Amino acid sequence: MAKSFSAFIPSLNAGDFPPTELKVTWTILVVEETMETIVLKVNPQRPELDKIRIAAEYVKKGGLVAFPTETVYGLGADALNTGAVLSLFRAKERPLDNPPIVHVSKTEDVYELASQVPPEAERLMARFWPGPLTLVLKRSSKVPTVTVAGLDTIAVRMPRHHVALALIRESSCPIAAPSANIAGKPSPTCAKHVLDDLNGRIHAVLDGGPTHIGVESTVLDLSVDPPQILRPGGTSIEQLRKEVDNVIFHPFAIAEKELPVEKAKSPGMKHRHYAPNAKVILVEGSLLDVPAKINQLAETYLQQDMKVGILATTETASAYKRGTIKVMGSRFNPADLARNLFALLREFDDEKVDIVVAEGVPAEDLGVAVMNRLRRAAAYNIIKTE
Repeated sequence: MAKSFSAFIPSLNAGDFPPTELKVTWTILVVEETMETIVLKVNPQRPELDKIRIAAEYVKKGGLVAFPTETVYGLGADALNTGAVLSLFRAKERPLDNPPIVHVSKTEDVYELASQVPPEAERLMARFWPGPLTLVLKRSSKVPTVTVAGLDTIAVRMPRHHVALALIRESSCPIAAPSANIAGKPSPTCAKHVLDDLNGRIHAVLDGGPTHIGVESTVLDLSVDPPQILRPGGTSIEQLRKEVDNVIFHPFAIAEKELPVEKAKSPGMKHRHYAPNAKVILVEGSLLDVPAKINQLAETYLQQDMKVGILATTETASAYKRGTIKVMGSRFNPADLARNLFALLREFDDEKVDIVVAEGVPAEDLGVAVMNRLRRAAAYNIIKTE
């Protein structure tokens, strides 16, 4: 039986595309959930070409296909097809002022999508692509306005995943692909997460197993001087500075409170992101003080008959006696923390937890990305113990 869902889309008039800027008068559109989502299991190392071609045919015809990357699962549409990109926004219930990243399979494509490719971009592409690094460049006129959310820049990357690269090649087009989830929810790191959110809303899912990194790519804005990290992710600032020594963080990327952003050049800079249905509280401080504070908070909420989840690390898990306790990994192994974060937040939702109290972790290497996601998931509801 057909289901329905609501999607926030802007009120558009005939002739609005390509507009000089996207309108932000949002209305509710009810879309019938009638399509069948097919699941194509593929070998992540040697993806079967016949299955890739089935998915690519959907993309060529303006359809939507979810696929794995090394970071999270993306929801792909032909980046040069305005109608397809609009369908992507509708399926995700994603505001149109939140630009997706455009994925390519070869560096030559960047020169068609961007009007300017500075030497720094060429060095970074040579060093880090394919990989978890997105570059923000001045866009070319070839790119539809909706694909870049009305901006004069484009965010582009080459994923380090055989399935993703094969899909882009067989689709014969760059693929716009935000994370394959309902907007605002934790990003998907396996095909089940995609289906939990988008089953019946998209045409196909390429199931290549769990992703490796678990948080999204680093987004580096090269359209400004000095270059700014808009979103920390799978490539650290230390790695980037070996190629471009004046890279800095945009204040938003490491913010501990809500900062106003007029125009988002990167996904994750506006609107609610990475959050489970449960309320999230983030506790930051010393390894000695944080567990005590979390236990205090947990007891308070348990006495209110609320189901409490605790997002812990290996070093502190034994300090918690009450609540639903889940362990991200060692606080000294940020790769494990990043790989497990979104899956555990989704598990709390599956278990109908009312409130999640999470530990802060060291903001080093991938830990910077983990803390960015935790702070956003908590809507900056942060408690400092020192």
